[in-house]
Amino acid sequence: MTSSNNPVGGHVPVAGGLATGGLKYAAEIGAETVQVFVSNPRGWALPEGKPAEDAKLRERDDVTVYVHTPYLVNFGSPSEETLAKSVATVRHSLLRGHAIGARGVVVHTGSAVTQSYDEAMKQVREHVLPLLEEIPEGGPDLLLEPMAGQGNMLCAKVQDLGEFFERLDHHPRLGVCFDTCHAFAAGHDLAAPGGAARTMDELVAAVGENRLKLVHANDSKDACGSAKDRHENIGAGRIGEEPFAELFRHPAVAGVPFVIETPGRGAEPHAKDVATLKRLRDG
Repeated sequence: MTSSNNPVGGHVPVAGGLATGGLKYAAEIGAETVQVFVSNPRGWALPEGKPAEDAKLRERDDVTVYVHTPYLVNFGSPSEETLAKSVATVRHSLLRGHAIGARGVVVHTGSAVTQSYDEAMKQVREHVLPLLEEIPEGGPDLLLEPMAGQGNMLCAKVQDLGEFFERLDHHPRLGVCFDTCHAFAAGHDLAAPGGAARTMDELVAAVGENRLKLVHANDSKDACGSAKDRHENIGAGRIGEEPFAELFRHPAVAGVPFVIETPGRGAEPHAKDVATLKRLRDG
């Protein structure tokens, strides 16, 4: 059953069906929460759902569900085609998320590519605010995920989220997905004594309380500040185990689910990471 504190789970493959395949894998790794793709993560195709599969996910009250949008989405892009496809894709993810009972839809904060930060952020307001207004009652929140700091990224440090929330009028359906590997790569030294707690304090200062809705729990293959988004299994990377325990103890993280996106083929390495996080949570 789902912990009343912090459900722990993982991103699950959906071969064999969104619910059938996804929930089977969730059981194999001991997941209390899952994250899924509802379309090709590296494409623009927007498939329809299957009502029977959707109902299976929607009716499971022991597993919370989240959707991750495709990686191509970028509201800071200077390309009109990319912008239009990004809007359509996030709208599709929100609608599909509502159909499966998802609590949140995760979207990367994107890059300005070749244009200025201000031009890109004007586009964020123009295109994301209407999507937030469209979310139906009972539908998922839209969760902004800061990046690792590579390229002309719009948001990497948690402080950068403040400008996003300002541009989007602190919309009530707006939340944050905090990725530990991304934050570490961007320069938040989670491995330093008190580093994880300090970063959570900075996040709350930037966006306010109760905006953190999901944690992507990933160790890092690379050093703090590397701007390299390379995930490692929990405790096997440069972050180590203790910062995850420190996150669980922080008031801003109370009740927030943790989802792993760690390396490895098959259920075994992911089951180990889920078990490690549960031990740190319950210790």
